[in-house]
Amino acid sequence: MNKKFLSITLGIAIIIVITSVYLTLSNSDVIPQANDKIGLVINSPNSSVSLQQVDEIFSDASSTGIGRSNVYLFWNTIEPQRGEFDWSQSDIVMGLNEKNELKVTLFFSIINGETLGPFPNWIGKPSINSIGEDRLVNVLDEILSRYHIVDSVIIGGETESQFRYYEQNIPVYKELFIGTYETLKEKHPDVHLGNSFALHHVLNKNLTHIVSDLAIGDFVAFSYFPVDILNDIVKTPEEAKEDLNKVFEIIPGKKIGFFEISWSTSDFIGGNPSSQTDFLEKLFEFYSEHESEIEFLTWYRHYDRPENTCVVEQQEIGNAGISVGGGSGLGSSEYVIERLNHYVCNAGLVDVNGKTKPGWNEFKNQIKMIN
Repeated sequence: MNKKFLSITLGIAIIIVITSVYLTLSNSDVIPQANDKIGLVINSPNSSVSLQQVDEIFSDASSTGIGRSNVYLFWNTIEPQRGEFDWSQSDIVMGLNEKNELKVTLFFSIINGETLGPFPNWIGKPSINSIGEDRLVNVLDEILSRYHIVDSVIIGGETESQFRYYEQNIPVYKELFIGTYETLKEKHPDVHLGNSFALHHVLNKNLTHIVSDLAIGDFVAFSYFPVDILNDIVKTPEEAKEDLNKVFEIIPGKKIGFFEISWSTSDFIGGNPSSQTDFLEKLFEFYSEHESEIEFLTWYRHYDRPENTCVVEQQEIGNAGISVGGGSGLGSSEYVIERLNHYVCNAGLVDVNGKTKPGWNEFKNQIKMIN
């Protein structure tokens, strides 16, 4: 999913109010054996929570048997001044994952759909060919050297939207990615790197050729919503499973990561708790059928968020302004953005009041069965 439009500071929204990274888990807590291929995007139902609450949220998530989560870091917040790194936010969210023995899929975006970055002010607003391989390698090396729980890195998100109208830039990006990949693999051979694509955009807009052109790195990752171009849910759970199967036709023989998979329960755009539960059953059925081909599979996400807080036309990430554009499929119209808000804010397995949906129990039961 395109990180430029969401409250993608999913971890950061939690950690702003936290003043200590010291968290404890009771020795009496019994956590089932973790499956490090199965993940959950862990978030809070609102932007202000206590230390105890955030501890409970992570403990609750890890008790399901998941073995990973996503962490979203951005260059402008990590390296605000050239060569000077700010770890104050990332140390906390990484610490939460480490305390709960979760591997991390790191989203470090130099591509956010149509938008590049966000980049620090000292870099400015570079084109793809002026980002600088050495600078990118340096910041990622610093991150990976500090956080050994990161085993997968996504460098570009909704990559199909960046090149939809600018396919001539694909070779330039491939050169940047491959150079970065080769250098980082020498230093961090166990870390896997790849790009992410929005499968629903790829299928709805016939962009499979862009995915094929950029099937580089250790894996190709996908996000997935069962929606049309207006962000209305138009698939049945069985049809959504068929969509997931299409990735093996698009890029045969390549490891696949499912970075963010979701099904919203908002009836405003055609969702409901029952269809979410049915999709979870189909999703794990799909996983069992293709486990050897799947790098990771992560559900988006733990908690719902309050209505109209998930997508805005202009959003700040650190000190960089990012706008929601039309070319990525999000649309600039209020109609489309309204639907995306409803979808994203209701994609959790627990509502904003802490009430679990039927999908929460289905998620836990499915993990137990595959473990």
